Amino acid sequence: MSWFSRLFRGIMASDLKKVRIPCNGVDYRGKVVLAPMVRSGELPSRLLALHYGADLVWGPETVDRSMIGTTRRFNPETKTIDWMRKPSQGGKVPPANVKDSLIYRIHPEKEGGKLIFQMGTSNPDLAVQAAKLVAADVAGIDVNAGCPKPFSTHDGMGAALLRTPDKLCSILEALVQNITPEFEIGVSVKIRILETAEETETLVRRLVATGITGLTVHCRTTPMRPRERAIRGQLRMIANVCREAGVACLMNGDVDNRDHALELIQEYGVDGAMIATQAEKNPSCFRGKPDGGLLLWNEVVEQYIRYAMEVENKFGNTKFLLCQLIPGKQPAYRSISSCKSYTKVCEMLGFDHLMEKAREVDINLEIDPDSSGKKNMKSNNSALAAGGQMAESRTPKPQAKGLSTRGVNKQSDAQPEAQPAEAVAILV
Repeated sequence: MSWFSRLFRGIMASDLKKVRIPCNGVDYRGKVVLAPMVRSGELPSRLLALHYGADLVWGPETVDRSMIGTTRRFNPETKTIDWMRKPSQGGKVPPANVKDSLIYRIHPEKEGGKLIFQMGTSNPDLAVQAAKLVAADVAGIDVNAGCPKPFSTHDGMGAALLRTPDKLCSILEALVQNITPEFEIGVSVKIRILETAEETETLVRRLVATGITGLTVHCRTTPMRPRERAIRGQLRMIANVCREAGVACLMNGDVDNRDHALELIQEYGVDGAMIATQAEKNPSCFRGKPDGGLLLWNEVVEQYIRYAMEVENKFGNTKFLLCQLIPGKQPAYRSISSCKSYTKVCEMLGFDHLMEKAREVDINLEIDPDSSGKKNMKSNNSALAAGGQMAESRTPKPQAKGLSTRGVNKQSDAQPEAQPAEAVAILV
């Protein structure tokens, strides 16, 4: 048994107060987890983090209004659960034949019991409506009160909630009262430190009294950016306040890898740690030294591509992540920028053993494997032929194929329509 395990068991064996962990929820104590990152926290990235040893994964911040009105569907081809809805069309009624937009996707088999849904919200009622749509499929609901970017703060969400503590507490209380009893999962919150320790302590004491099971603190103030070093002077105080209330406390900010996380946990007395930037660059940072530590980029990239193709991840997102995983000085980094398909990526990286799967996925996503971009696959017979027998089952039709014809089964009726607030990418 490691020193960390002995320390953690010693803490747990003490008489410290502890908020009850619901039976379908998860205790954040003793965990090293993947941070919520828009774009960098989509499904294949989460699967990769879990593959390399992350104990829990946070999904990307998803705005409450974007979830309200979605339909939950199971996709037997990718074995995922997808929340879909018609695009907003700028507030206009979309045409009947417009394709549904994918709002959120999970893999219940591979991340079941380990996925935390993070929500962007500034309204208790909307927060509850959105949470109810996903609560049966996740291990916890987390409220984002730390994102400093305008797309979040302009509507009173994210770090703006730090300036409206009454509203933030009302959101947490509404979720605790309406989600926890019905779905038996916990509610948590992610915040940033305030300008003074006194202000932070006042806020944290209010938050831990709402019934939440966990609190994550990003050790930067709202104006600070990732290039500025994290400030940990308030961390022990926050950990102590959380411990007094029986709430698990995670730290975030300049955590390099699992071994570094365990050192920080011991030093500051927190219950766990969250990794963001380093996990975006190389998710094998979740491997400790006893497990071999950090892997070379090319091995990580191959595993990422496997997961991305397995769940038919949107190619634009896959390409974005590849540009994070491949070091900028590598020749492959520049070559990736010209790739417009999974087939071309595998060809360029020398993954010949993945080429057949790549062509199949490209055709499923209506991408020409051999050309410069997306085109109308109903008239692209050469690309269909390249897919072999897969193409035969996808005979060209007068209009693009709907989800139902690709084996995506509707599981529940859509909720009343609401205008979505589209998410864009940042560490939160």
